[in-house]
Amino acid sequence: MTRWLVLLVIVLVGLVVASLALGDIALSWRDLWKTLVGSQDASPQNAMIVYDLRLPRVLLAVLVGAALASAGTIMLAIMRNPLAEPGVLGINSGAAAAVMAVIVLLQDPPVLLLPAAGFLGAAAMAAAVYLLSWRAGTSSLRIILIGIGLGSLASAATTFLSAFGEIGDVQRAMIWLAGSVYDADMAKVRFLLLWLIVPLVLAWTAARELDLIRLGDDAAKSFGQPVDRIRGLMIVLCTLISGAAVAAAGLIGFVGLVAPHVASRLVGPSHAKIFPVAALCGAILLVAADLLGRLVIAPIQLPAGIVTGLIGAPFFASLLWKRRHARG
Repeated sequence: MTRWLVLLVIVLVGLVVASLALGDIALSWRDLWKTLVGSQDASPQNAMIVYDLRLPRVLLAVLVGAALASAGTIMLAIMRNPLAEPGVLGINSGAAAAVMAVIVLLQDPPVLLLPAAGFLGAAAMAAAVYLLSWRAGTSSLRIILIGIGLGSLASAATTFLSAFGEIGDVQRAMIWLAGSVYDADMAKVRFLLLWLIVPLVLAWTAARELDLIRLGDDAAKSFGQPVDRIRGLMIVLCTLISGAAVAAAGLIGFVGLVAPHVASRLVGPSHAKIFPVAALCGAILLVAADLLGRLVIAPIQLPAGIVTGLIGAPFFASLLWKRRHARG
């Protein structure tokens, strides 16, 4: 595990440095170094580019990627389904419907209201899915089915609002829904970091419980685990983590699916090992997606959510094919 952690950290640091140096205005490695160490020869313009524009953006991408990967790790364990991700709880569709409603109905709402609406919509949808799936207990199958149903309902509401809203308002909402870290600032980075510390620590310390619940409800109960209570707690943590990431960067898909699978292949099934590796994989994936989105068709910038979709869709298709092939 240690070698993978070291390798992933090196890759992430390399991507962070590249993200600070590359863009519409490329900085040489020497100029970047002078700027980072605060040399007297550093250009004020370069300092503004690095510290005001690029550094908050790359730090937000690191946090959001790690958060989505951690939430995906939780979902894969409690749902016991290789195709599960935070969207199963309706987090994405609930956030999308809430943001679309705020933009279309309020018309020119305050900027800070959008992430708040996204988080509240995600949390409300996750709570509704869990409560409706309760039948003297919960099951992963009921949660998935109800999540799909309520997610479809929320998606229909989003489509309805977009069809009857003002074109300018709808376009503004669609930019947010595409998922991007382009509007990052250090205040948002600090807030997200402080928000994530407690739920991430709680999730990572519950690694043994996730190992047990992944074995199945009956097996977990035989070891004395209160399955319904643990599943409910994990759903709360997943919502806190993923909802905050959605609120900070919009809808960025597939990170929560790809990163945990890659991590489990690298370090095995133990969640104590999967969590840190998945977090690094998620951060790498989102930083790379944001960098590619800025460079591929520059000066036009592709939202990171579109790039992760292009990467994640083939991965999702390969999981479907392998599962179908395994069943014969």
